[in-house]
Amino acid sequence: MIGGRSVTLPATFRPVSMASGIKTSMASRPDKVALICGDRRLTFAQLVDRMDRVSALAMGGLGLRPGDRAAIVAGNCLEFIEIVDGLSEAGVIVATPNPRQTSAELAFILNDCGARVAFATAETAPLLRDADCPALERIIVIGGEYEALLAEAHPPAALPLVEEWDAFCMPYTSGTTGKPRGVVLPHRSRALVAFCMASEYGCYGPDDHYLAIAPLFHGAGFSFAHAAVFFGGSCEILPRFEAEVALRKLHESRAAGTFMVPTHFHAMFALPSATLDRWRGVGLRALVSNAAPLAQATKERIIDYFGDGILHESYGSTEGGIVTSLRPADQLRKTQCVGQPFPLNRVRLLDESGQPVARGEVGELFSTSPCLFLGYWNQPEATAASLRDGWFSAGDLARMDDEGYVFLVDRKKDMYISGGVNVYPREVEEVLFRLPGVADAAVVGMPDDYWGEVGRAFIVTQPGATADEAALLAACKQTLAGHKVPRRVSFVTALPRNAAGKVLKTELRRRV
Repeated sequence: MIGGRSVTLPATFRPVSMASGIKTSMASRPDKVALICGDRRLTFAQLVDRMDRVSALAMGGLGLRPGDRAAIVAGNCLEFIEIVDGLSEAGVIVATPNPRQTSAELAFILNDCGARVAFATAETAPLLRDADCPALERIIVIGGEYEALLAEAHPPAALPLVEEWDAFCMPYTSGTTGKPRGVVLPHRSRALVAFCMASEYGCYGPDDHYLAIAPLFHGAGFSFAHAAVFFGGSCEILPRFEAEVALRKLHESRAAGTFMVPTHFHAMFALPSATLDRWRGVGLRALVSNAAPLAQATKERIIDYFGDGILHESYGSTEGGIVTSLRPADQLRKTQCVGQPFPLNRVRLLDESGQPVARGEVGELFSTSPCLFLGYWNQPEATAASLRDGWFSAGDLARMDDEGYVFLVDRKKDMYISGGVNVYPREVEEVLFRLPGVADAAVVGMPDDYWGEVGRAFIVTQPGATADEAALLAACKQTLAGHKVPRRVSFVTALPRNAAGKVLKTELRRRV
């Protein structure tokens, strides 16, 4: 049954799975290095063997069945991809929570998805042992215990049938506006995202090398790294982000592509100028930024440092995949823009009544494509609330110009109303980012008896810069209308961000 009707699949039909690309690549070049992490390497033959052993372990000793849930609670490591792919080949749905969460936060996620088994590192295993998870039957520590279990597991003679619309993995949303939700992603949508990325970025050929800087537990970080081995290239995984190490690796490895979030760029550009000069000259063909908007001033610095013709800024979500992309040629031509629809995607902007808005007007951004999620785990009402006639919205507001380029205005929940007029914090933040001495900035609305709401800016200053509230506000008044100028400025050492680099404005609002 597909789309509500009975369908007889042709004899030539073969479902695509995320592991299928890796196995096809292995058949062609088994001895080619697939994954690198530190001083460890896996060839494609070794990677596929270990994936199959994970499948055998799941179906055998662990007694997992198709539809059961497991979790991997780990930072970036060589085993991450083989565990997720191996479990998914056995039909097991894999949750990938942020390993930096507390025991209570991890317990919420593991209980929410009903994980029976968790794969953990030596650092995260104690957190899971302290977590109250009644359904969790076993914690397997990556390292000696895990290797011993793989050695005893033998690749199965047959795997269960996994359809391409079956669940592949289940990352959890960042929880910037509430409790995290499990986002159920099928094999089909993840594979199609990979093909679209290969088409758009040109850095995923079988002879290309990719540097994985972002965390693998995050949907985008995993997709960008996995695509490299899906198409037969090699992927080097950095165990953790260290700004100078990442720059050195980009310089030395001559990687064809990498993906970073804004916080990565901020950390790199905070390095001493001598360090930045030392590691100039990367050979990237594609430098992709996602997860949070890049300030235009940051884009300009990226292009100045890394070179023109390689920066792509994409907009998307865990639920919708990559929705739009601003290509290198448009980075300076279209300011504060996230580009045009990504391959296979359609976009529309709707008002509160569900009607399309005119070009240039602000509306809620909806998208549809074959890359959409299956829904939120066990939350049919939340799933239905995010969809309108099969089009998904992450709650972002945008406008579209006459050329069909999308300009992200702000989160719908971050907009505030001052004196009856909508204020979009991102517009104010763009101004703040250009002011001398400002390293990072965020604006939220706070209650006001007269105006209803007014803005409050949180500022991180550059090292050695002098913090002056009056000077910042005076500079804002030269560019912004009065109702947009923040009424107060708070200087902080750092903005609270989730692992994807998004500012946790719910936390900032608690401070006002």
